[in-house]
Amino acid sequence: MKILIVDDDRTNLLIMSAIVRRLDDADPVTMESPLDAAGWLDGNEPDLILLDQMMPDMDGIDLLRRIRDDMRLDNVPVVMITANTAVDIRVRALDQGCNDFLTKPIIVPEVQARLRNLLALRQSRALLRDRAALLAAEVERVTAALQRQGEELVNRLSRAAEYRDPETGAHIERMALYSRLIAEASGCGSAFAQELLKAAPMHDIGKIGIADMILLKPARLTPEEMALMRQHTVIGHRILADSDIPLLRLAAEIALSHHEKYDGSGYPSGLAGKAIPLSGRIVAIADVFDALTSPRPYKQPWTTEEARTYMMANRGSHFDPALLDAFLFRWDEVCAIHESHAETLPELNREHATGGFS
Repeated sequence: MKILIVDDDRTNLLIMSAIVRRLDDADPVTMESPLDAAGWLDGNEPDLILLDQMMPDMDGIDLLRRIRDDMRLDNVPVVMITANTAVDIRVRALDQGCNDFLTKPIIVPEVQARLRNLLALRQSRALLRDRAALLAAEVERVTAALQRQGEELVNRLSRAAEYRDPETGAHIERMALYSRLIAEASGCGSAFAQELLKAAPMHDIGKIGIADMILLKPARLTPEEMALMRQHTVIGHRILADSDIPLLRLAAEIALSHHEKYDGSGYPSGLAGKAIPLSGRIVAIADVFDALTSPRPYKQPWTTEEARTYMMANRGSHFDPALLDAFLFRWDEVCAIHESHAETLPELNREHATGGFS
C-alpha cells in the first residue's frame, strides 16, 4: 500500500519513511514540496496521506482542501502532523476532512498503531467498494438475463399465436413498429417505446383460446360469435398476467385493453379516456390502422389515405385525440413502415372492410 508523506523537513521525511517501511505491505512516497505533492496526486491515488501542517507555498490544510475536492481521493485517509496544539487548527483540519492527528515530537509506537488502524480501514473500505461493484455487476447480469428470457418468451408465444391467428406475422411487426412510433412521438420516452415494441406483438395472444369456427370464419361474425371473439382480450390477459417479468405484465395490460375505446364504447370493460392504460390506447391506434390497410381473406386493404380519413373521423370517440395527433404528425414514417413491410393477397371484395378490428 502506498503512503504519501508530505513535509518540507527532510529529516522528518526520513523518520516517517523508516516508520512506514516497518509496516507490513506499505511503501512510502515522499514529497518535500506541497506543490509537487499536489501535482503527483493528480495522477496517483495513495492509500494514506501524511501531511505536515506548516509548510511554505501551501500549508497542510490548503493541500487537504485540494485533496478532498478530488472525488478520486475523497475516501483516502489523511493524517495531519503538527507541532501546533491549538484547538482552532484541529477544528479547521477536521472541517476539511482530516481523519487523524499526530503531534510533534512523534511517538513511534503511537504512529505505527495509528497508521495500521487507518490502513486496515482503507483496506476494509476498498473491499466493501469492490464487493458492492461485484454485486451491482451481478444484479445487472441477472436483470439482463431475465430481460432476455422475457423477450424470448414473448417471441415464442407470439410465434405460437401466429399458427392460430389468420393475421400475418407482417401485421404483428407493423403494428409493433407503429406502437413504438406513437410512444416516441407523444413523448413517452425511448425506454417505454422500446418495451412497447416488444410487448405489442402479444396483443392478440388470447385468440389461442378462440374456436376455429369463429377465429377462421371467412365472413362477418354473428352477434353471438362476436361476443365469444371478444373474449380473446380476457383470455390473453389471463395467459400473461401476474408474471414476475415486467415485459409480460405490459403485454397482459395491452392484451386486455387494446379494444377499449376512448368514449367508453369498447370492450371488455367499457373503460373511457385516461382510465384506459396508455399502452392500450397506443396499440388501439396501431392495430386498427394496420387492420384497415392490410389484406384479409374477407377484404381488400384500404389505402393509407382512406385509413387516415377513417382514423380522423373517429378521433376522440375510438381513439385518444392526443395520441392520434402524434401518430398522424409522423405520417411520413407511418407510410414508410407500411411500405417496407407490405404484404399482398389476391383481389377480394371489400364488403367487410372493418371486420378485422371490430
